[in-house]
Amino acid sequence: MVFDKEESVSLVPLQSKGKPRVCAGCNRRIRERFMLQALDRYWHEDCLKCACCDCRLGELGSTLFTRANLILCRRDYLRLFGMTGNCAACSKIIPAFEMVMRAKDNVYHLDCFACQLCSQRFYIGDRFFLKNNKIVCQQDYEGDHQNGHSETH
Repeated sequence: MVFDKEESVSLVPLQSKGKPRVCAGCNRRIRERFMLQALDRYWHEDCLKCACCDCRLGELGSTLFTRANLILCRRDYLRLFGMTGNCAACSKIIPAFEMVMRAKDNVYHLDCFACQLCSQRFYIGDRFFLKNNKIVCQQDYEGDHQNGHSETH
């Protein structure tokens, strides 16, 4: 098995007039109409599972991850081996699998992505500014800007 790799998973029909296929997971013959093809091997749909959470990888999408002889779903791969970082607003750790917001080099939890002066949450389409390495809403930015504090990044 390859170390640290993303692989595709394909649902393919069983060929009735070909050599019998054996499942790489259970070593039994595949008799169903369809089988999964991944890691250059064939699998029953029930046999290709994440080593951590036991979810069926053929149902989750078209990719799986391998590392250290483990077959993993994306979430568990990132949870175990992904990079973590700290939120620029609260300084708490952001797990690798969590959705984030970014502003230049800063990374934020979704819940922390708000004006750091008035705590107004940002929504799709809202304008925000990075000022002194803090995110601020347009109203607070314009208020400070009109008062002569125009240090923006």
